[in-house]
Amino acid sequence: MRVNEYVIPLGENARKRHYHQTYKGKVIGFVVQLEVLVDDQWKAVIRYDSAHGFAHIDIYYLDGRKVKKELHLKLGEALTLADEDIKENWKTYQKAFLEGK
Repeated sequence: MRVNEYVIPLGENARKRHYHQTYKGKVIGFVVQLEVLVDDQWKAVIRYDSAHGFAHIDIYYLDGRKVKKELHLKLGEALTLADEDIKENWKTYQKAFLEGK
């Protein structure tokens, strides 16, 4: 089993946390999330992961609410989507989170 894990600064007060496991070249687990610094604490804004046995997105709100949406994708496809979505849309997600949307 191979594990890759890293944190990438995206801009002021935002970062992407990436973790994935592969076995024989196949993704067997992952977490990719956007985190925003709020009052000196890193808060999850959007998280793609494979917990609970399936690929899904957790969308977090500043007031503490969380919404889960299932992705009907293979784990490798969901991992690629997660990386690309956060890379391209992190500013939009950060703004919406901080505005309570």
